[in-house]
Amino acid sequence: MGRCIVVIGLQWGDEGKGKAVDLLSRQADAVVRFQGGHNAGHTLVAGNEKFILHLIPSGILHANVKCYLGQGVVVSPDALTSEIQALEERIGYIRDRIFVSHACSLILPSHVCLDNAREKQRNENRIGTTGKGIGPAYEDKYARRNIRIGDLQNWASCRTKLQELLNYHNFLLTSYYHEPACDLEQIEAQLARFAEYVKPMMVDTVSALQAHRSKANQIILEGAQGSLLDIDLGTYPYVTSSHTSIGGAVIGSGLHTRDIDRVLGIVKAYTTRVGNGPFPTEQVNEIGNTMREQGAEIGATTGRDRRCGWLDLVALKRAVTVNGVTDLCLTKLDVLDSFERILVCTGYQASNGSAFDGDWTAEKYEDVQPTYQEMAGWGQPTANLTQRTDLPQNAVKYLRFIENFLDVPIRLVSTGPSRDATVLLEENGFW
Repeated sequence: MGRCIVVIGLQWGDEGKGKAVDLLSRQADAVVRFQGGHNAGHTLVAGNEKFILHLIPSGILHANVKCYLGQGVVVSPDALTSEIQALEERIGYIRDRIFVSHACSLILPSHVCLDNAREKQRNENRIGTTGKGIGPAYEDKYARRNIRIGDLQNWASCRTKLQELLNYHNFLLTSYYHEPACDLEQIEAQLARFAEYVKPMMVDTVSALQAHRSKANQIILEGAQGSLLDIDLGTYPYVTSSHTSIGGAVIGSGLHTRDIDRVLGIVKAYTTRVGNGPFPTEQVNEIGNTMREQGAEIGATTGRDRRCGWLDLVALKRAVTVNGVTDLCLTKLDVLDSFERILVCTGYQASNGSAFDGDWTAEKYEDVQPTYQEMAGWGQPTANLTQRTDLPQNAVKYLRFIENFLDVPIRLVSTGPSRDATVLLEENGFW
């Protein structure tokens, strides 16, 4: 009987989802990206080689795996073609294993211009987007004026839609943001080339995935970013523009809830965040600097230093609950090896001393004060361990404390970036 596993980040992204998906893909038939765009960055280490993926699902390094971009993904033509080309130069031809939903919305150069113009206008109130046009593309999607990949196959109709859309974008750019207009002919030429390139990869992903289910295939649904960045459930407005939680997996793939067998939540042994927004356990001190240095915490997409802090179990409990998480994968345990004591956030208070009222919008959430549980560190290296019997006793206590608080078992522990640096705590294999 085939199984379907959803892999979701439970923090503000950068949890290590790519490694988890790559590892599980050894036994998978299909991997599906269900939301986001090339604002994501999944780093895979295979042998001595490092691969950074932005749009292509993290199962691509396994020759038996078919990789799908579901309709919840927004696609930049340049980003997709460049990423495929870069991968093919390293691992050979892959376009026969990549399939793109005809319902994917396109990111145009004008979306990028709008994204950057908005951030520029906000000044100190900027959200901290990647500047890749993701938000404006989703905005057009929900306003029903976007260009979809399927539109490219009817070029006459597509040109008319594009002209109308670009007229609107250029009006905003020139009249409201006082920025230069985008060139229609250049964008038309780009889309004409992309139409031919993507045509062999275009499919109805809903039918394709149902066919995998009927064959009892193993399927992984892969999310981008993290649950705390969900447009509805995250720390609004410092969120991404898509549904990074379990609802996005259903809508962005076309599979239904009864198709999902397990939900694997990915969580770091500490907490990081890129960009602006509230972060109660952030450590703007030597502790945060050590985490950043030991964890090589630099954004794979943005190149920006990540903000670092202690593990926040209150935020994780919410993410576990809203996503129906059945299993956990804890990553970067080795980053905490040098700490003599480790703090874990187990509660919040509002700034006036009252209990946190559960309002996760930034206006309220930025005022919460964390309360901590102190634990002893383990003071010995865990990097690259693969056997659970080799884990230090205090590291095991740390894992058990997390499991008990969240009431979800930890099945996998990552002790380094490579595939093999993983401790499997599941007795009979994860699938």
